[in-house]
Amino acid sequence: MHSGLDAKAATREAWARGDYHRFAKATVWEVGPVLVGACGIGPGQRVLDVAAGSGNVAIRVAEAGANVVAADLTPAGFEAGRREAHACGVELEWVEADAEALPFADGAFDAVTSCFGAMFVPDHGSVAAELTRVCRPGGTIGLASFTPESLVPAFFEVFAPYMPPSPGGSLPPVLWGREEHVRELFADRVSWLRLERRVYVERAADPAAYCALCKETFGPIVTVYESLRDDPDAVAALDRSFLDFATRSSTGLLGGSAEYPYEYLLAVARTAV
Repeated sequence: MHSGLDAKAATREAWARGDYHRFAKATVWEVGPVLVGACGIGPGQRVLDVAAGSGNVAIRVAEAGANVVAADLTPAGFEAGRREAHACGVELEWVEADAEALPFADGAFDAVTSCFGAMFVPDHGSVAAELTRVCRPGGTIGLASFTPESLVPAFFEVFAPYMPPSPGGSLPPVLWGREEHVRELFADRVSWLRLERRVYVERAADPAAYCALCKETFGPIVTVYESLRDDPDAVAALDRSFLDFATRSSTGLLGGSAEYPYEYLLAVARTAV
């Protein structure tokens, strides 16, 4: 994968594969209300959710009575998000946007959030600067990011041999889940209200069902399997590795349902006045 525009195009294409909304509803959906509550979002506020996907956080922001813009580099999930928002009885604005160069004015929002989204953008410093720039002085920035100690590194390690290299200079996404890294990224531009580790649990009928969910719905993994469609031996090897991960990582009862506890850092800050 090349840097710059080529990398962004490839990223957009990968996340557009599969059915992200179905994936999110089955996995990370419960974290949206946690982030909204931690940020104290309510009526009258103008909120930006960055790397919004299909609205895990943004829809909950709207339900809390705030005005919200859901921004994402990959607009493929917006239609599912609109349907979900309609079913929830709320309306919000959907905008295609690059987290490294947000198309919004300085201080345009009372709160800026991102849930397992901005952490996947290669240039951490640019993202932190942009999140801060578009948030008004004294506003709130709220993030949920997987930690280095979570299952995420082992999950992606399964697929790394079959994926193109990351753009040069990019940092591991899970660094966003390390308290020291987040403090360094934002420096004196914010004061931290909370930096606490939490856990949510992903569940499936069994490890094989968990693998099937990811293979059918999670864009980056769908992309990997599509790249191997002419190599059945590689597909078989990847299937074995993935099922091994899913089996050994589950904390569910042997022979029963599969459960995957994912640790994340809940980080909430107030921007400097």
